Amino acid sequence: MNILERIKEEALLVLEELLDKTNLKKGSILVVGCSSSEMVGGHIGKNSSMEAAETLLNVFMPILNDRGIYLASQCCEHLNRAIVIERECAEKYGYEIACAVPKTHAGGSLATNTYLMMKDPVLVEEVKADAGIDIGGTLIGMHLKRVAVPLRLSLNKIGEANIICAYTRPKYIGGERAKYE
Repeated sequence: MNILERIKEEALLVLEELLDKTNLKKGSILVVGCSSSEMVGGHIGKNSSMEAAETLLNVFMPILNDRGIYLASQCCEHLNRAIVIERECAEKYGYEIACAVPKTHAGGSLATNTYLMMKDPVLVEEVKADAGIDIGGTLIGMHLKRVAVPLRLSLNKIGEANIICAYTRPKYIGGERAKYE
């Protein structure tokens, strides 16, 4: 099996398991940070692969779109880890739109492909996502809601890249007399 076939197969398994375990609702945001370099066995920022990123998105986007879940693709540090999302999402959540267009070496392959594949893409500086997938050590934590909970899946890699997943939950407040669900 070549690396793109492996990425396709593993991406599907990871996304399906994450969606099963998190029960994300319509209108939720899933942030994805992805080093395509790491997925194909290179070092982050050094071996960018538009093909690997496109393969991943060809799995993720139809499933998320069918469920009404917004994909938020994180750019690399050259665009300050900005997020590519649909304009509809930015407007729904009141995110301020930034003026930039990601490119392979200034934004990364995932963000660039996302920008090309979305209906009406925009960049925003930050989101507060309900769950996330970090593929290859891209540091998505800044884009998750305040209480992020690590989520262990049956797979820990997509291609050659390590993955770390998380979901979020509301804060527990109120002390010992408070009642929680």
